[in-house]
Amino acid sequence: MSSTDRIASIVEATQSLSWQERLRWIAAQHESVTFSTSLGLEDQLITHFIAENQLPISIFTLDTGRLFEQTYALLQQTERHYGIKIKTYHPDAQALEHYIAAHGVNGFYDSVENRKACCHIRKVEPMQRALQAKTVWISGLRRDHSSLRAEMPVAEWNDDGKVVKFYPLIDVPIDAIREQIAQHRIPYNPLHDQGFPSIGCAPCTRAVAAGEHPRSGRWWWEENSAQECGLHLVDGKLVRKMEPKHV
Repeated sequence: MSSTDRIASIVEATQSLSWQERLRWIAAQHESVTFSTSLGLEDQLITHFIAENQLPISIFTLDTGRLFEQTYALLQQTERHYGIKIKTYHPDAQALEHYIAAHGVNGFYDSVENRKACCHIRKVEPMQRALQAKTVWISGLRRDHSSLRAEMPVAEWNDDGKVVKFYPLIDVPIDAIREQIAQHRIPYNPLHDQGFPSIGCAPCTRAVAAGEHPRSGRWWWEENSAQECGLHLVDGKLVRKMEPKHV
């Protein structure tokens, strides 16, 4: 079956299901399914469901080495709360040493090229290692993250990783996610209550003001068109860009 036909069959089977049913379906129909968590609200809800229902889905995260202390604390709290182990992938030490020697520890502020190189070392390459030998990559992306994601399907083909990318929460609004976080007493990052709707590396993330787009706090010093880290590709291309910031 071609990748196009495979995606079409997954979309047809899951697009009308609830997000819980989608996770159960993908776990039952595929082997070597993995979930990448950045420990955000969406990802904490998915982790909760996987752990509580003991679904055969591995969970991993990327430790860039520059995360907020609250994020590191939440990782440990989540593992203890659910009695699970979240596999952690780190940047290649030699590549990181070479980058810092050439650009400095905060060289990503100097240019878009430097920042993308930093993201590649700290996030993209570790992600590629994490996805090796996997058939399905589950992600917490949702349509209302951006108006430009409004037409995203529940599944896509990631040509860079040769893997199906599956979005169980694609059509779930943030208010519903927050309700379930509270209902099930799911641990979450306290920075979400301090104006951080999206949380990445500490030097690259700031709180956002009322009325600003939730993603405007990421790589806030750059032009809008440059604000992607390279993890979320379609057919190897950054085909969706974040919508302009609201000021």
